[in-house]
Amino acid sequence: MDTHQPVRVGMLLREWRQRRRLSQLDLALLAGTSARHLSCVETGRARPSRTMVLRLSRALDVPLRERNTLLLAADYAPAYRESSLDDKTMTSIRSALDTMLTAHEPYPAVVVDRQWNVVTGNKSMTVLMDGTPQHLLRPQPNVYRLVLHPDGLAGRLVNLGEVRALFLDRLLRQVNATGDTQLRALYEEVSQYPAPADTEQTDNAENPPSPIQVPLRIRTPHGVLSMFGTMATFGAPADVTLSELAIEFFYPLDEFTTAALRALEEGSA
Repeated sequence: MDTHQPVRVGMLLREWRQRRRLSQLDLALLAGTSARHLSCVETGRARPSRTMVLRLSRALDVPLRERNTLLLAADYAPAYRESSLDDKTMTSIRSALDTMLTAHEPYPAVVVDRQWNVVTGNKSMTVLMDGTPQHLLRPQPNVYRLVLHPDGLAGRLVNLGEVRALFLDRLLRQVNATGDTQLRALYEEVSQYPAPADTEQTDNAENPPSPIQVPLRIRTPHGVLSMFGTMATFGAPADVTLSELAIEFFYPLDEFTTAALRALEEGSA
């Protein structure tokens, strides 16, 4: 075994513990071990067993992809497979996604991966992506670029300041929670997009108070559509790809938006 492996896995575990703001004692209690043993693991004086790596990973809520990285760093084989959505083993998952997306129409819904790249969406997503230039769609559309880029949805958002602040805060929290370098690069990119000069929003007849803190208010040829989103993920995934998929469902926030989305679906039928 590479003598550097215990040191490497120990350093990675310490980084995850610090990211979760846990003391060695806190983590030891959560993982059912001793603070002394954990200290030896973090400093490389002890090599954790495969079972211990997985126990510590679960206690730290480490994503499956990074759990595999920790196992490899300790000189163990990965525990979680990473499948393509095109694999036969994922047939039931693709069917479930198609069912959920179709059933949600005439309201928009989109499937994204961990980097917020669009995997697929339903037909009603055209209300959000209509007029999006090709440079934002290739090689793969990304939700943050689609929403915050000046050539994307940003130019049609009534409350861009609010949406921008919400999106950037959400992305930064994800970066801090995962340490994902690709997400960090995405945050640095989209945070540099132009911000509206006046981000203060006021309620008026066109934008009445909402029970949702920051809805999407979008200018369209049919009027201002107001929607809010909810996220769904798969429970207890055992596959890296599946663990990183999320579905965002958009719902109308008022009767006008409900009627407009239904009319758009009927018009495209």
